[in-house]
Formats: sequence, structure tokens, C-alpha cells
Amino acid sequence: MQQASKLIAGGKGLAPVLLKRAPTVELDWDIRQKSRFDARLSDGRALAVFLPRGSVVRGGDVLVTADGELVRVIAAPQTVLRITACPAHPVSEQAFDLMRAAYHLGNRHVPIELKPDHLKIEPDHVLAGMLRAMHLEVAEVSEAFEPEGGAYGGHAHAHGHVHAHGSGHDHAPGHHHDHEHGHSHDH
Repeated sequence: MQQASKLIAGGKGLAPVLLKRAPTVELDWDIRQKSRFDARLSDGRALAVFLPRGSVVRGGDVLVTADGELVRVIAAPQTVLRITACPAHPVSEQAFDLMRAAYHLGNRHVPIELKPDHLKIEPDHVLAGMLRAMHLEVAEVSEAFEPEGGAYGGHAHAHGHVHAHGSGHDHAPGHHHDHEHGHSHDH
């Protein structure tokens, strides 16, 4: 059985040709948010994963086995609720409708994947009813699920930059002040 205890986020720094040759492991969100799990590689071999507590594995990440073998992680399709704005609403209001839904889901600490034109959550009939009452369209689909990592952890969407405050100390969570970033977050 192969063992992996190292994770390279997004396969950063690895040559594409190495990744193309690597075996894959397809995992759903329930497994990828665990730091210890067993899985089966695309070539049929067993894999035991032992990552530091609190680790989250994302689609596109690369696991490194004890003998240095690379394993590409694929986010497996799973049943999710895909939430879109009602097409009958004016286009100018559709983005706000989704933003409002994200706010209400966030207040309930629901893992949520944010996309420019839709949201995704794990199936929940109560939340689906709430969203439909907000005049949103909710469809059960089978797709990969990559929820946001949160403001203080995860690597769901890294920008590859560091914010230097020049104060010589770390700020406590929740401490905010304005400063120039020198870059754009527009995508």
C-alpha cells in the first residue's frame, strides 16, 4: 500500500509532463476535507493518506508518496445543489440575488462554492426550500464540489501575493485597516 503524507497545493512548481504521467485519485468533498483516509489510485493500487490535522485536499492538488511518487487529485463528481438566479428577474438584479443567497448560506456556516453565475452547496432540502422561497432556481446535479476555504485558511483561491504591513507584528483575526494592495482582484 502506498502512503502519502505530503501535499503540493495545485501541483505548484511541478512540470506538467510529470503530472500527466502521474496516477490519479478521484475523491469527493467528504473525503478531501479529512486529513487521514484510504483511497484507490487510477491504476488500482491502494493509497493511505496521512496529512497534518486540518489539511484540506483540493482538486488539482498533488499528493507525494513516501517513495516520492506523485499522485494527482481529481475532485470527483458528487450530488450538489446548483443555485442560479431566476432568469425572469432583471439581469441587473441577478447578481444581487446570488449574493443575498450566499450571505444567508454563510450565516448558516454552510460550505459553499462560489461562481460568477451560480452557487453550489451539498444537498439539503430545508436550504433548497429557503432558496426557492428567495426566487432562486435550485437543481440537483452531479458535479465536482470545491467550497471556499474560508477567510483564515484553505487555498481555494490564492492570489500569490503577500500583504506587508510593516508593523513588525502579526495582527489578530478581525483586525482590519486600509492599505494599498498594488494589484487587482478582478478576474
